[in-house]
Amino acid sequence: MKIVLGCDHGGFELKEAIKKHLINCGYDITDIGAYNTDSVDYPDFGERAARMVADNEADRGIIICGTGIGISIAANKVKGIRCALCTNEYMAKMSRMHNNANMLALGARVLGNGLSVDIVDVWLSTEFEGGRHENRVNKITDIEKLRVEE
Repeated sequence: MKIVLGCDHGGFELKEAIKKHLINCGYDITDIGAYNTDSVDYPDFGERAARMVADNEADRGIIICGTGIGISIAANKVKGIRCALCTNEYMAKMSRMHNNANMLALGARVLGNGLSVDIVDVWLSTEFEGGRHENRVNKITDIEKLRVEE
């Protein structure tokens, strides 16, 4: 599975910890930055990672900022993206099972490294249930289509 990682300056250290873990687990990682703690703008990285997922250059994306809020909002503006901001393993599991989330957002100033890695592991190992949830995800896609037509 190919995973794109992106963050702003506030998420840099957590991104590095997650990247190391994912490489050790054998995932194919593309790191689009930030590459240090110098101040940068989270929308740039949220959008870039989201476009890679939407364009099938990555199977899934994990993005990080201080709270996860801003970067997830930016990613969700990209058509085809269902980015879930998760603060625990249950949310990560449900975001995959019920919402087929293709991106995960984390808050580096909200979560510790250990919990973040656990959230990532659950999120990556959980499959979409489909069934009744497929119809609901399709309705989200329909909303995107309406936005384009407006």
